[in-house]
Amino acid sequence: TWAEVGNQKHVPSYGHHAHVSIFGAVDVQQGDVVFHRASSANAETFLDFLRRLKEKYADRFLVLVLDNARIHHAKMVQAFLDGEEGAAFHFIFLPPYSPQLNPIERLWKWLKDEVIANVFHKDQNDIAQSITRFEQYVLQHQDEVLRRIGCTA
Repeated sequence: TWAEVGNQKHVPSYGHHAHVSIFGAVDVQQGDVVFHRASSANAETFLDFLRRLKEKYADRFLVLVLDNARIHHAKMVQAFLDGEEGAAFHFIFLPPYSPQLNPIERLWKWLKDEVIANVFHKDQNDIAQSITRFEQYVLQHQDEVLRRIGCTA
């Protein structure tokens, strides 16, 4: 945590580092967001996310802006892209260390600021419930999504 000098905030901790893995995509024109939770972030769960995107946007060609995480370059992901299902996707890989160029990173910052930063969650289930509330809010407020990711006039 961080705080102003002389105004330190005390945040309790229950002793272990719980995490929730979430994949996400944002439509920078409409503000629509797709979230996909997984037990862990790996090539297999990334492919599950891609299939979910393809199912939701069956009639669209999808351009994804990605960092250079290993899972995005995995052999099984490349095999998927080379196959029939993969024809619906085009990946744009950002230069290393440039998260500021990816609109979804602004959404993750919003999530962290609202749900995680300086908040005590008693367990992983509590974190998951807070994230669910955030996701529900985001799905109903596409104009705010566009504003927060910097895609409105």
